[in-house]
Amino acid sequence: MADNTQKDPKDWVSGDDPMTGAQESYLTTLFEQAHKPVPRDKLKHKLTKAEASELIDKMKHEAGLERTPRRRVGRA
Repeated sequence: MADNTQKDPKDWVSGDDPMTGAQESYLTTLFEQAHKPVPRDKLKHKLTKAEASELIDKMKHEAGLERTPRRRVGRA
């Protein structure tokens, strides 16, 4: 049986909305944990919810919090 609980963030109904404050804060934390400079200019220009979700997955991996990047289940 296929797992259909994970939806590509690009397919979210609200994926084009600006990222949330929580996403921005979490991204800042993940960049710091990964010992990478926080891209303040990128965060200042506000990513979409979908872009932020994908970057969170990538940064969780780079910070050593996940073995492999995976798609998160989002609320659309």
